[in-house]
Amino acid sequence: MTGATEGTAAPLTVEYCGELYRVEPDIEFGIGREAELTIDDNPYLHRRFLTVSRDFGMWWLSNVGTLLTATVTDATGTMQAWLAPGAKLPIVFQTMHVMFSAGATTYDFTIASDEDYFDTTVKVDSSGGSTTVLPVTLTTSQRQLIVALAEGVLTQAVPGRGTIPTSAEAAERLGWSMTTFNRKLDNVCDKLDKLGVAGLRGGRGKLATNRRARLVEYAVTTRLVGVEDLPLLEGVAARLDQTPDPVDGGADD
Repeated sequence: MTGATEGTAAPLTVEYCGELYRVEPDIEFGIGREAELTIDDNPYLHRRFLTVSRDFGMWWLSNVGTLLTATVTDATGTMQAWLAPGAKLPIVFQTMHVMFSAGATTYDFTIASDEDYFDTTVKVDSSGGSTTVLPVTLTTSQRQLIVALAEGVLTQAVPGRGTIPTSAEAAERLGWSMTTFNRKLDNVCDKLDKLGVAGLRGGRGKLATNRRARLVEYAVTTRLVGVEDLPLLEGVAARLDQTPDPVDGGADD
């Protein structure tokens, strides 16, 4: 069924890897391994993972896959949603960023619309006080861990497509033991989980790859880390991490 106002609806524009795709109101635009927008020949990616369509007078982004999830944010990164299999989300921002992972590869694309139902512009307090953008306080080692996992996305050679290292690769990049890396990863995920970030919890050995991918998606899309944090990795492997973390995830966590 299509919405009653589709005849006057403006088309959307999807941008991926520098290419623009026009989405008309009278079609369902698929995104996946074999769709109107072919993301990549990645066996971990659904043939048809996401769709963009017009219904009930609005544009919608739907997850028609069965395994993968997508992280969706507005242009500022201050509004975020986690699109699980079977879920659909109205496209209410003029610019919407979508990021998801399939296997060890992370992809992102942008949806542009003429319609803007919500203004999420970050407003600065002119009184001189500081403005809190995210309620997340990270220690140096926590930020280093996230940057090590997100390095391939932040420095991707092909726009829209980056890689996430294994835990062993990230630990080696940081010069940490696997025990140290896993403990710090647990602490970071627990901290964000307590703040309501979904997708970071799991049993022993469960969803290890998905948890790293979800952490990278959240951190990059909300601007928790960025290219300005990459210097944190300079020479980090030369420093030995010999100080045990406090049990409660304190200063050196």
